[in-house]
Amino acid sequence: MLFRYLQEKDVFEKYYKQHLAKRLLSGKTVSDDAERSLIVKLKTECGYQFTSKLEGMFTDMKTSQDTMQGFYASHLELGDGPTLVVQVLTTGSWPTQPGVTCNLPAEMSALCEKFRSYYLGTHTGRRLSWQTNMGTADIKATFGKGQKHELNVSTYQMCVLMLFNNADRLGYKEIEQATEIPTADLKRCLQSMACVKGKNVLRKEPMSKDIGEEDAFFVNDKFTSKFYKVKIGTVVAQKESEPEKQETRQRVEEDRKPQIEAAIVRIMKSRRVLDHNNIIAEVTKQLQSRF
Repeated sequence: MLFRYLQEKDVFEKYYKQHLAKRLLSGKTVSDDAERSLIVKLKTECGYQFTSKLEGMFTDMKTSQDTMQGFYASHLELGDGPTLVVQVLTTGSWPTQPGVTCNLPAEMSALCEKFRSYYLGTHTGRRLSWQTNMGTADIKATFGKGQKHELNVSTYQMCVLMLFNNADRLGYKEIEQATEIPTADLKRCLQSMACVKGKNVLRKEPMSKDIGEEDAFFVNDKFTSKFYKVKIGTVVAQKESEPEKQETRQRVEEDRKPQIEAAIVRIMKSRRVLDHNNIIAEVTKQLQSRF
């Protein structure tokens, strides 16, 4: 197992958790059994503390399924409207995400409020905050001569597309004001829907690969695809920047500090007196499976 030869296993954990979260939330895991099998191996190698948060992520996914069943069982009147699927994530188990919000379409916002009332009514003392930057949506669209498709999009893309139910033309600034999607995310969102061949459900003026604040957007009536279901990805942001790498490293160092302090306390309680070099040696020995 190559993992045994890694010198900074906690750094691996940080990145592994980020990628696992993306796979779970997007439904892209090849197999839950395969994911769990690796976690069992990591647990055997490094102990429970190393994998507790990873196991918590799977627990949240299962609990969320049960929560949604309870929600719809108590709201039978929602049968003909939009369908909402919420993954309730436990703070601490999942990678930290900035509190980004956007203006959801009215019908989805109302449904989200119904879920909030239901969840907080059945779980006293808890709080909910929406992570709209992590969601997806399936929406049905009709183009040109009546050609129908089901589009799999991000929550941000859904918010933009729904605006065109009430408008033929929208400027960039109008979309930005209506959705309140962060600038960088909005530009990637629009670029994905207007500038990518085969996925261009929107068209823009002027025609270019970049998104400008003076651009205007329209539904692409000439959009065609041989598939009924069309997945529209989001143009990927640049790879982890140097400041982001430094931030990740800083979080790792912050997480290490209490573990090192706890190890020193354990050692001194059992050994009573120990010189500096021997303390370093003992701490290194105790934490080598973690770091």
